[in-house]
Amino acid sequence: MLSDEQLQRYSRQLLLNDFDVAGQERLLRSRVMVLGLGGLGCPAAMYLAAAGVGALVLADGDVVELSNLQRQIAHGHADIGVNKAVSAAATVAALNPEIAVEVVPEQLTEADLPRYVRDVDLVVDATDNYASRFALNRVCIANAVPLVSAAAVRTEGQLSVFDPHRGGPCYRCLYPDTGELSALSCSESGVLAPVVGVLGSLQAVEAMKLLAGYGEPLRGKLLFLDLRTMDIRQLTIVPRPDCPDCSSLRSQ
Repeated sequence: MLSDEQLQRYSRQLLLNDFDVAGQERLLRSRVMVLGLGGLGCPAAMYLAAAGVGALVLADGDVVELSNLQRQIAHGHADIGVNKAVSAAATVAALNPEIAVEVVPEQLTEADLPRYVRDVDLVVDATDNYASRFALNRVCIANAVPLVSAAAVRTEGQLSVFDPHRGGPCYRCLYPDTGELSALSCSESGVLAPVVGVLGSLQAVEAMKLLAGYGEPLRGKLLFLDLRTMDIRQLTIVPRPDCPDCSSLRSQ
């Protein structure tokens, strides 16, 4: 049952007819991992905390640099040199002190990931390289945990939900391993500051929909945005029959 303070804090969400108290209670019981506290992970973590996700696991091995501050909004000038997960945890606690936060101030390998992923209801992929995304995809499939993934560079972004245990493709169905060779990075190609904020906020929306049983998540769909022209498209994506990561789920 929600307390009087919670009823006031989350009152605007409770006004949504098909979200209401039941959806809020589901959020409060949820535990979410945000992997990467950069341009995507900062707004995602902040909105999930503000909206009332009960527990967050924040993981990042990098420290805040001056060049991050243009877009990584959970960090301030005083946080330069501070681990990003530590800095973001302080921001999250200031937004909503009732949220439980676990800080993982290290770069997690594929061998490290299972001990965190198996204890959460959902993972937000806010990493910035294919190797980390492929590893996270495999671990989420192994533990039947939904993965909300996004990427952004220049003025462009994309977003999807990968949850093959409940239908649809996985991340590796969409991108082959050779994609590393063609990956664009913000450090090389640049990025307009609010673009990562838009995509990270959309990750929070998709996570909340999945956790609260609200709306229609982007399972089996890929959202493309170019904010320079406001061109927004949605494509249907299907599982690859020969996907080495998830095809075994469809042969059981």
